[in-house]
Amino acid sequence: MGLTSDKVLALVVAAAIGLFVGTVWLWPRLARGGLRAVAGRVGLLLATQLAIFAAVGLVTNQTFGFYASWADLFGQEDGQGVVVDHTPGRGPGPLEVVDTGRVPGAVSARPEVGGQIQKIRVVGRTSHIATPAFVYLPPEYFQPRYRTRTFPAAVVLTGYPGTARALVDKLDYPRTAGRLVADGRMRPMVLVMMRPTVAPPRDTECVDIPGGPQTETFFAKDLPDAVSGHYRVGHGPGGWGIIGDSTGGYCALKLAMHHPRVYGAGAGLSAYYKAPIDATTGDLFQGDAELRNRANLWWYLKHMPAPDTSLLVSSSKVGESNYKDTLKFIERVKANGVTRISSIILESGGHNFNTWRREIPGTLEWMSGRLSGGRVAA
Repeated sequence: MGLTSDKVLALVVAAAIGLFVGTVWLWPRLARGGLRAVAGRVGLLLATQLAIFAAVGLVTNQTFGFYASWADLFGQEDGQGVVVDHTPGRGPGPLEVVDTGRVPGAVSARPEVGGQIQKIRVVGRTSHIATPAFVYLPPEYFQPRYRTRTFPAAVVLTGYPGTARALVDKLDYPRTAGRLVADGRMRPMVLVMMRPTVAPPRDTECVDIPGGPQTETFFAKDLPDAVSGHYRVGHGPGGWGIIGDSTGGYCALKLAMHHPRVYGAGAGLSAYYKAPIDATTGDLFQGDAELRNRANLWWYLKHMPAPDTSLLVSSSKVGESNYKDTLKFIERVKANGVTRISSIILESGGHNFNTWRREIPGTLEWMSGRLSGGRVAA
């Protein structure tokens, strides 16, 4: 059973409850002196605390999606990383579909009715970054009347460290998109769901690191090129958007601002506005002041030409540390007169999945209204 399995969580919770009840029941018998009684008390307390700790850890992981598997938890995950291909023209293509599955909660497993989730592997031709992702294809993608149509596409990013699968199973992006289309609130859209951490365990903050992973190049060029070459999605200005939460939200805003001809819209849920430098990022800029400034959205708004793109930011009056910065960011963008800015401000909500699930329907509806798509394929 996997780390994120509900069965594992239920078993650990049941064990914690059982050990707690057992400790209360057996404690009077172990209250006397003697080595065996003392060892029994210590053993029960230790086992109960470990079970409670494991249960809390599993619940936290289920809520925030920090680790996707046991191998990921214990640092044994080796399926992701940076691959450098020194022989141009050889090796796998830029995009490979490695698995397909149904959309969680869909009414049918038939893709033309319920849509489809495809697990893919993308290899950047320019950045040489290789990373997995999940692609949501809406039911319309498989229906005969749409066979000559292209669809708008949106990249959806987790926070750090995050797991791409959590975007499918926990944040319910595909199911939410399907429901909104059925309700007539958005157009069918292809979603490319992944981590911004394309060189784990390092948090690259979507920066082209000197001598390191070229993460911004991957998201601004390699990923749209690979997806557009494989799926019927638009590849011109306004055909792509990008959404993210937390670290992914910062990346979404930055990429839309830096590359408005690629991303016609960017939505940052609970985003921050300046790349941090800490133990997870390492030295992102290697002394390059220009690179550091470009990664600072406050500096970018003040010193660079206003990007012709649409931005959405979100926060909560109570529970989010970015509330004041978000209001300030909105005013800064409004002042440039070119970039379009929208917001979702909740009365209360923490930095967590529950808050983002409340914001995702409005975000997808907003994104759909700002992207072009639905054209006859060439």
